[in-house]
Amino acid sequence: MLCKHEITCYVIGGEKISNNIKTMVLRVLVTGAAGQIGYAVVLQIAKGDVFGPETPIVLVLFDIPPMLQALEGVQFELQDCSLPTLQEVVVTVKEEEAFKDIDYAFLIGAMPRKQGMERKDLLSANVKIFKSQGIALAKYAKPTTKIIVVGNPANTNAFIAAKFASPAIPEKNFTSMTRLDHNRATSQVAMKCGVGIRDVKNVIIWGNHSSTQFPDVTHAKVVKNGATLGAYEAINDKEWIQGPFINVVQKRGAVIIEKRKLSSAMSAAKAACDHIRDWHCGTKPSEWVSMGIPSDGSYGIPKGLIFSFPVTISGGEYKIVQGLHLDEFAKGKIAITQKELEEERDEALQACA
Repeated sequence: MLCKHEITCYVIGGEKISNNIKTMVLRVLVTGAAGQIGYAVVLQIAKGDVFGPETPIVLVLFDIPPMLQALEGVQFELQDCSLPTLQEVVVTVKEEEAFKDIDYAFLIGAMPRKQGMERKDLLSANVKIFKSQGIALAKYAKPTTKIIVVGNPANTNAFIAAKFASPAIPEKNFTSMTRLDHNRATSQVAMKCGVGIRDVKNVIIWGNHSSTQFPDVTHAKVVKNGATLGAYEAINDKEWIQGPFINVVQKRGAVIIEKRKLSSAMSAAKAACDHIRDWHCGTKPSEWVSMGIPSDGSYGIPKGLIFSFPVTISGGEYKIVQGLHLDEFAKGKIAITQKELEEERDEALQACA
């Protein structure tokens, strides 16, 4: 499998390796880099977990001006890690410096969700942030830049950023993170079946990264006792699949906030890195992952809506998995999350008009 930037990645027995040919330096931006998730993301990028152990990285750390000293502290820590893949760490609070000539952007910085706060409460403030960053991407970034939006509401923030980066950067280069939900769903199925994470594949997250998302195991596979089974057969508990399982995945973020008094950071950072790693080097054969992407009309989702679909990735390009059967239960759940996303989109457009 050929990855961009002259890195050759091969999938052999499920493992990714890289050869030693000359590689191009990647310039990678992390916004909100002084925050919890940003702090957890930067080390994974810098030490090669995302782009491979042979890929030199220039890491650009961006945050709001009051966080400048904290950014410098993160910069010093990264320097002190003495990482062979980390060529340079740039710290800035200026958009024109942050977005200049980047290859990838992790847009993490946003107003954080606090205990008792509804996602819609975040909408007005955060769409203004992502409008500004969309404009900055158009002005300063490479037209090939690939973007993951992590800051919530992630789907709608990605929609706004894409709108204001157009036409300089293609809409398809903007994605939102539902890999955290995908990972949560995979873990729940593995625990329920008493198997390892590697024994579960092809769960799906449909829709919004919110409490309306639809975690779907209809097409998932589980290796159990040496046999590959459909998830419904392996779990053998339809009531759990269509009830507690969905509720746990949908509400996991809120539960973590309740227990930690802080939002998910470690798991969110890992998921963001998983998302970009697969986008860069591709998915494993016969496996898909969940990504929030601009709809092309597949499964009846309105074109342009940033919606989580199952995707396969090859050569740096994602493709929606087609032809999956949706029963009435699934259609009903998807309609709920679609409605929420359409409402968020309309409110966001009004807020940044």
